[in-house]
Amino acid sequence: MLIIGLNGSPNKNGNTVFLINSVFDKLKELGAETKIFHIQELLDSAKHNFCIACSNPCSGVCFKNTKLDDAYEELKKADGILFGSPSYFGTVTAQLKAFFDKTRMLRSEKALYNKVAAAVSVGGSKYGGQETTIKALHDIMLVQGMIIVGDGYNEDDCGHHGVCAHRPAEKDDYAIKRANILAKRMFEVCSKMS
Repeated sequence: MLIIGLNGSPNKNGNTVFLINSVFDKLKELGAETKIFHIQELLDSAKHNFCIACSNPCSGVCFKNTKLDDAYEELKKADGILFGSPSYFGTVTAQLKAFFDKTRMLRSEKALYNKVAAAVSVGGSKYGGQETTIKALHDIMLVQGMIIVGDGYNEDDCGHHGVCAHRPAEKDDYAIKRANILAKRMFEVCSKMS
């Protein structure tokens, strides 16, 4: 089982990566292989950071033979995808939005259809837009035809939208607990989809 994490934060070692890794620690314990992509790094490899609709339908010409192209190919092989974004003005970062704006070709191929997907988000305050950020991520998942799971599990509770943390994430014990629960749910659903 392969689960890919998408770090939508421009920071490679910040709160969002901490949350992704918290989920990944439990997934690895359960037997999954994990890999994290830093979105800013991938976008920097493309001809344009943002989609300019240079072809319709999308031919992927702006990212062919780049790190971004390689990442899209890996997403096709993944059993599950964990989206991570800090809350920027109550929604996802520009980097994560740009990454998915460039997935028009993947959508036309239905490459992410029925992939299991979940989300984590961090805000600068307790109610800092984390849930609205996760709901924006859910919109992206739905447009790709993905199967959304929240942070609930049969042994725990039904859960919520995803894991929401208050910065600094490593001191948010409740978010860390929810990350473990989310990992169990992702593993369970990915196992059933295989």
